[in-house]
Amino acid sequence: MLPFIRHRWPRAVFPMTILVIVVLAIGLLLLISPRAAAAQDLTRHSAMLILRGEDTLAFERVARTATHVRAEVLGPGQPRVAVVHELGADHLIRRTVFEVFAPNAADGATAIQTGSVDFLGDTAVMEFVAGGQTRTIRVATPPGTLPIINNDLVVVEQAVRRARALGVDTLSVPLFALSAAQVIDGRIEFIAADTVRFTIMQNVTIVAVDAQSFVTGGSVPSVGLQIVVIEGAPALAMRAGRPNYAPPANAPYTAEEVIVPTRAGHTLAGTLTLPSREAGTRGRLPAVVTITGSGHQDRDEFVPIAGGYRLFRQVADTLGRRGIAVLRMDDRGIGGSGGDPLGTSADFADDIRAAVAYLRTRPEIDPARIALVGHSEGGMIAPMVAADDRRIAAVVLLAGTAYTGRQIIDYQIANSVRGSNIPEAQQDSAIAAHAAQFDSTTGRSAWMQYFMAYDPQPTARRVRQPTLILQGATDQQVRKEEAELLDRAMRAAGNRRVTLRIFPDQNHFFIHDPNGHPAGYTALKSANVEPVVLGTLADWLVETLRRN
Repeated sequence: MLPFIRHRWPRAVFPMTILVIVVLAIGLLLLISPRAAAAQDLTRHSAMLILRGEDTLAFERVARTATHVRAEVLGPGQPRVAVVHELGADHLIRRTVFEVFAPNAADGATAIQTGSVDFLGDTAVMEFVAGGQTRTIRVATPPGTLPIINNDLVVVEQAVRRARALGVDTLSVPLFALSAAQVIDGRIEFIAADTVRFTIMQNVTIVAVDAQSFVTGGSVPSVGLQIVVIEGAPALAMRAGRPNYAPPANAPYTAEEVIVPTRAGHTLAGTLTLPSREAGTRGRLPAVVTITGSGHQDRDEFVPIAGGYRLFRQVADTLGRRGIAVLRMDDRGIGGSGGDPLGTSADFADDIRAAVAYLRTRPEIDPARIALVGHSEGGMIAPMVAADDRRIAAVVLLAGTAYTGRQIIDYQIANSVRGSNIPEAQQDSAIAAHAAQFDSTTGRSAWMQYFMAYDPQPTARRVRQPTLILQGATDQQVRKEEAELLDRAMRAAGNRRVTLRIFPDQNHFFIHDPNGHPAGYTALKSANVEPVVLGTLADWLVETLRRN
C-alpha cells in the first residue's frame, strides 16, 4: 500500500509502507535457516495453524530446546523471516537473530536482510544489514521486554511462563517489534487456568496453554480465525503452497500465466485474464495493467488482514466479467518475478512500461485501449507512465498520493503518536523521537529517499488522459485532501476529463471502516473491496475504453 509503514521487510530497514505499527493477526512468515544459529538438539517440534474455516492462512513451525527457540511461519505469497531466540533467565530472551527473504524465495535463497537484536538491561541493540549497508540502532526498553514478530506465538509461551513464575494472573509485557524497532504494549491475562487473553494494541488473541506453557490452540475472535496445533513429525512435514491465481469456477474469462520481459534484463511473472468469446466479446479487447502499492507485493496485492485482502484479484474478476482484460504482476524480486526488489518508484515505473509494451504485442489486445490502475504507491507510479506515453488510454488512481513522501511520513508519525496512549504532554517529544529514529534507519534506504523527495503534483499536471480518482474518506494513510489536490492540479493544467469520487466510511483499502486508522485494521471483519468502488471503477473503464 503506500503510506502506511506496515510489516514489509525488504525496501527499508523493516517491512514498512510508511509508518504505523500494526500487529496483524496473520503476518510475517518465518523460515528456519541453517545460517541463523548453530545446530541444536531439537527436542520439541510443533506447528500452529491459523485457519479461517477450512482454509489455512498461515502456520508457524517451532522447534525448542532448553536454550534456544527456532520458529518459522509459512504461507503462500508472504515474506519469510528466519528467527532464532536465545533464551535467558526469568523466561526472557537474551538475543534474537533473523534473516529476511522475499516472498516465495526458494530454500537456499540469499536473504535480502539479516540482523540481530541483543537485549542488554534497559536497551535493545539492533544490528542489521540491508542493501549492502550495515546499521546499528539502540532503543530504550522497559524491564521484561520480549521480541515479537507478527503472528509469532513463541512470545505468548514466554509471557505465560513469566506470569506463572511470578505467580500473577495479569502481566504487562513490553514487546520489541522487530519489524519497526519500537516497543509496543502487550498484556497477558489468565481467564482460566489453561486459557489466556493476549492483547497487543487492543488486538486480542485467546490462547489455550498446557501445564508446560505450550500453546495448544486458540482463536482471534475479532476476525474469526482459529489456531490449531500439531505436534511432532507432522509439523516438520508441513510446506506452504504456491498462491492460486486461477479464475473461479464458471468465470466468463480465462487466466493465463505470462512472463513479461523488461529492458533491465529481468522478467516479471503475471496473470493475464482474458474475457471469453462466449461472454459476447468481439474483436480486440481493452486491457488494464494493475500497479501495486509500496512494499513487496504479489500480483493480487495480498495483505494479511481480515483473512486476506486481494485488491487486484477482485479488480481482475470484476473487469473480466465486463469484457476488459487485466494483466497483474508480481513485483520485481517477488513471487515468480526476477530483478532487484530494492529499487525506487522510478524503477518500478519502468516495469509497468514493460507490461504495457508486452500487452501491445498480444493479438487479443487493442493497443489503443490500454489503461493503468494503480493503488497507493501505484497511484503515484501510474501518472509517471501515462505522462510520458500518450498512447495510454486512461488512468485510475486508487488512494494515489499528492504530497511528497516527507509530508506523508511526518503526518503518519504524528497521527500514530496522537492516536496512542502516550500522555498528551509527552506527544511532541515522542513525535520528534520517532521522526529521528525513522530518518536514521528506514529513511536511509534508496526507495525511501526517492519517495520522500518526489512531488507527485508536477507529474499529475502532465497527464492528459481521462483520469478517475477514487478515495476513501476515512483513509488515514493517504488523506482525502490528496485526492482533491490531484483533481485540482490536473484540471488546472488543462485536463478536463478528470473524475473524482470520494467514498464515505472507507479506508485506504476501500473497505468499510468508519475510523480508518491503521491500528484498527486487525479488527476489520471483511477483506473485500466495497462493491460500489468496483462498480464505479468498472463502469468508468467500460465507458472510457469503449470503441470510438
